[in-house]
Amino acid sequence: MSPNTINYLIHGRSDRGRSQTGWLDSYHTFSFSSFYDPNRMGFHSLRVINDDRIAPGAGFPTHGHRDMEILTYVLSGAVEHKDSLGTGSVIRPGDVQIMSAGTGIYHSEFNHSQTEPLHLLQIWILPDQQGLAPRYEQKAFSAEEKRGQIRLVAAKDGRDGAVTIHQDVDIYASVLEPGDVVNYHLKSNRHAWLQIAQGVATLHGEELRAGDGVQINGEEKLEIGTSIGTEFLLFDLA
Repeated sequence: MSPNTINYLIHGRSDRGRSQTGWLDSYHTFSFSSFYDPNRMGFHSLRVINDDRIAPGAGFPTHGHRDMEILTYVLSGAVEHKDSLGTGSVIRPGDVQIMSAGTGIYHSEFNHSQTEPLHLLQIWILPDQQGLAPRYEQKAFSAEEKRGQIRLVAAKDGRDGAVTIHQDVDIYASVLEPGDVVNYHLKSNRHAWLQIAQGVATLHGEELRAGDGVQINGEEKLEIGTSIGTEFLLFDLA
């Protein structure tokens, strides 16, 4: 596989945007905030993947969103969440949280710990229709469910215990140990995005590191492995 074959395009980690403040270090896979790249405006309904590191006790004060499906995937630490629906929760590694902003929702997100840093991925997906009722959902997926295999964590129909998302997209999570290999068949009328969250993975032998993303178009039989360990998300998109 090369970075520019017909079916693949690698979006390298070093080409991401970056925002830094005293408490936040954020890498942007797609255009976000002050980072703008006309070639990185999203991929089909996938609009944002932000790789955020948040200092102890710090976070995002109350702010609003509309017409967006917003997912939080914690890699280490814990998020303290509050929103205008009355939801108050703590999101930890293994949890998948989705907030459908719909007609409008306000929320805050803070590092739950006063001593430990927080590392998370925040993902925005365009909904299949606007003006939906705001909603919140959170589910836990054990390490065993993801270890050595791919686990469906979000889907339009909420099947197999996944959280429900208002878009034709299936999101899978996986944690691989050295020597593990998983396979996935992408159908000809679908598209995929592979995001390496942690560690080092290979896609058909091509090395990918944390922060790398790969867009995949058309039918492919994906073979994802690792020699040192990895955690990744796979998006199967219409």
